Amino acid sequence: MKRGDYVWGLGLLIWILILAVPDSRAVFMRVTGDHPYAGGFVKFAVLATMGDLLGIRMLRGEWSIPKGLFYRVMVWGIIGLMITLVFTVYMGGTAAAQSLGMLPFQDSLPAQAFLGSVLMNVTFGPMMMVFHRFTDLFIDAKTEQKGKVTLSSLIRKNDWNSLVEFSWLKTCPFFWIPAHTVVFLLPGEYRVLASAFLSIALGALLALAKKQKPADPETAA
Repeated sequence: MKRGDYVWGLGLLIWILILAVPDSRAVFMRVTGDHPYAGGFVKFAVLATMGDLLGIRMLRGEWSIPKGLFYRVMVWGIIGLMITLVFTVYMGGTAAAQSLGMLPFQDSLPAQAFLGSVLMNVTFGPMMMVFHRFTDLFIDAKTEQKGKVTLSSLIRKNDWNSLVEFSWLKTCPFFWIPAHTVVFLLPGEYRVLASAFLSIALGALLALAKKQKPADPETAA
């Protein structure tokens, strides 16, 4: 194990201890409950970035700080803001639709959690992934080259196969829908935090997908 492994593990342990110790957990939940958007920003900015770093570690075999890290952290924080809002929107909207007979199994929390997760991950989820992918591409382009970065250049550079085949068609139905179903079964104050922790697992999944991706014939020649 490398020193970075211990540093990363220590960071994760600190989060776990904050939640495991009753006094610190109470303070943390009270502060994030009073300021949900700020709480969502911080949770994702820290934990999802840890997931990114873990993915790099798995992919390259060593710890590396990506260029434009500050901007990547800000992007994750913005996603945390969005997640904080849409969790309420989709769970509340699902309950409202069930009460009107537009969705089945009214008053069933497991059904509400599952249906809310499905609706969120087939509508908001793919667009959030596009947002994250293109902000990453923009940050990469700005740190690697000088001059103007155009949307058309980012569209050409994006790996649409991995976005659609892996992110949309694999992680959404087989990871995010089941995972968010479980998250939606938790008390409301824990949902955004649990989702932020799941982003660590996503970092590992993305790294595995890149490892398994076959080499481009043109670049391999």
